Amino acid sequence: MSKGVLVLEDGRIFEGEGFGIEGIQTGEAVFNTSMTGYQEILTDPSYYKQIITMTVPHVGNTGINLEDVESRKIWVSGFVVRSLSPVVSNWRNRGDLDGYLKEQGVIGLSEVATRALVRHIREKGAMRAIIAHGEAAEDTDALLKMALESMDMSGANLVDDVTTAEPYHWTQQSDPEWYSEHEYDENGPLIVAYDYGIKNNIMRMLTDRGLRITVVPAQMKPEDVMAMKPSGVFLSNGPGDPAAVDYAIDNVKNLLGEVPIFGICLGHQILSLALGGDTEKMRFGHRGGNQPVKNLLTGHVEISSHNHGFAVSEGSDLSGGEVTHINLNDNTIEGMRHDAYKAFSVQYHPEASPGPHDSLYLFDEFVKAVKEENTVTSNG
Repeated sequence: MSKGVLVLEDGRIFEGEGFGIEGIQTGEAVFNTSMTGYQEILTDPSYYKQIITMTVPHVGNTGINLEDVESRKIWVSGFVVRSLSPVVSNWRNRGDLDGYLKEQGVIGLSEVATRALVRHIREKGAMRAIIAHGEAAEDTDALLKMALESMDMSGANLVDDVTTAEPYHWTQQSDPEWYSEHEYDENGPLIVAYDYGIKNNIMRMLTDRGLRITVVPAQMKPEDVMAMKPSGVFLSNGPGDPAAVDYAIDNVKNLLGEVPIFGICLGHQILSLALGGDTEKMRFGHRGGNQPVKNLLTGHVEISSHNHGFAVSEGSDLSGGEVTHINLNDNTIEGMRHDAYKAFSVQYHPEASPGPHDSLYLFDEFVKAVKEENTVTSNG
């Protein structure tokens, strides 16, 4: 393997061995504390324009398979690991991580002092960075200049780059070997899902519960959504600064009270902004599969999967809405609901991909609200 480097905007340089393609790519340097699920992380559109460092030291040993992808491609700008596994061992494996990054045009970096890198990001915060592999890695002064000239995540609307161009119907269910509690209903209530960067397993969780899913572009007007006669609207996860996606905020404002609304991650932030709340950039965000969240309505603690660098600001005026979940690590807002508008949302990812499963009940709550709405509509 040839030389590779990660250059942070504050001038800190981390050297390693390049894998994946050779070249240069800028992005926001962040880290993820998950022990498993690197394939889901790579293909999550919420990571668009970010360079991900994994805190788990050994990555790549389960290879790559087609079942675990969360979207149509890899979205990360770069992938940094301590040790790239030379051996792949998994019964579903169809290739290795190095080959997958090459195929998708992504730069990887291994043999990096990831403990030092993560400690630095925790202290200084997520920041602009540049990853280089090959000859380009030699001139670190030029790389630093490029990093300083690159995009800042604050104020960045990245949804336009990841959303679907045209509406489509989703019918795929979960593999029954993994999850088979529900049955698909081809005549079930219709859900319109706004695609801000939607993950596949979110749609499987909805479809598994007897809902019909039509995914629409992030820019679709609310009157066009309502013309489809949905029984509910879903607001998906996605990348970038939620406050910069002004059209999405306006669209949701005009949908409030029409049908039940459920938002996840960026969808949670968009809903909160539509209600009059505020959002802010976090120092280094939450990214991992082991975040403790307290449900304030039940008192239960859920271990949950996270991927976000922005959060709803504490003390936000949610126009009568209430905070329902908080993060026990830093007390940031993790969920809210507004009963009058039949709307609720969570900052974290309950879809259990790759896990954990503690928060799957949220999909059942949405299904209950949607079916109640469908009954009212049918009777009306």
